[in-house]
Amino acid sequence: MLNRRILRIKAFKVLYSNALSCNMSLEQAKTELLNSCEATRDLYVFLLGMVAPLTHCAAEKIEMARAKFNPTEEEKNPNLKFVNNSLSAILESDPDFKKAFSKRKFSWDSYDLILKNIYASLSEKEYFRKYMEEGESSLSADCKLFTKIYEEELSDCETLRQLVEEKSIYWIDDLEYALSWCCKTFKTIAKEGRWSLLPLYQSELLSGPEVEDDKAFVLKLLQAGYFGLQKYSDVIASSVSSWEKDRLFMSDVVLISMGLSEAVAFPQIPLKVTINEYVEIAKFFGTPKSSSFVNGLLDKTLQKMVASGEVVKTGKGLC
Repeated sequence: MLNRRILRIKAFKVLYSNALSCNMSLEQAKTELLNSCEATRDLYVFLLGMVAPLTHCAAEKIEMARAKFNPTEEEKNPNLKFVNNSLSAILESDPDFKKAFSKRKFSWDSYDLILKNIYASLSEKEYFRKYMEEGESSLSADCKLFTKIYEEELSDCETLRQLVEEKSIYWIDDLEYALSWCCKTFKTIAKEGRWSLLPLYQSELLSGPEVEDDKAFVLKLLQAGYFGLQKYSDVIASSVSSWEKDRLFMSDVVLISMGLSEAVAFPQIPLKVTINEYVEIAKFFGTPKSSSFVNGLLDKTLQKMVASGEVVKTGKGLC
């Protein structure tokens, strides 16, 4: 589930937090990192658990309309296609999903208003109208609909974002990533007709002797960054002018020091890959000028370290 980009981000967050407070041992930092990794999969399970409650929300609205003193013909004979969608039935009856959801003590019972607002919003959308007007139901069509709902309604839902961030500090910034895996899961269910819990690390989805363990990667990266921060902070400070030194942001320092640490600790990762990764992360976690600053200083410093022999890459084209 977790790719190298998000693993780098999680290691960065732990190292950045420690750089501000200086109160974590290496073992505490590793525990914090692993908790953060597991929390992303927890968020994925929590969001996937919205399928059935959202379906029930639609059913309740239909029943309320039916119970009116003088319902219309449409209210007497409602379109039940969404209410009877196959995806909700599969997840509600799947013992593995029920176990994963209940094990984490999750529930959507307290979030009726969010569900009602989401259903009200999607009910007005053209893609939902087309789905309701189409003929026979199918698991494939139901999964495509929920993919659209998660892409169109949930990623831009500010109340949902506030909810997940309030429920766990580890879930901050993870909403889009977890939603994307929900959508991938819908496609899998459409083909296989069942759900299975995703492996935590993407390397666990692959096989073969050449597959590198992602958990080992991120723990090694964290350790290298933990011990390298002070050393490379001094290198960074000596590489800028006095004027720039006074304006260094800690987030930029941590990102650059992580890039330097990664280049030393992982001889098989090309420098271009390392530089690009931290430049991309800087776009989201730095200032408007962070990405260009990280790019320039990281590239310049790494070239010096290659020339001095401190960074050694094993393989053609890795520098």
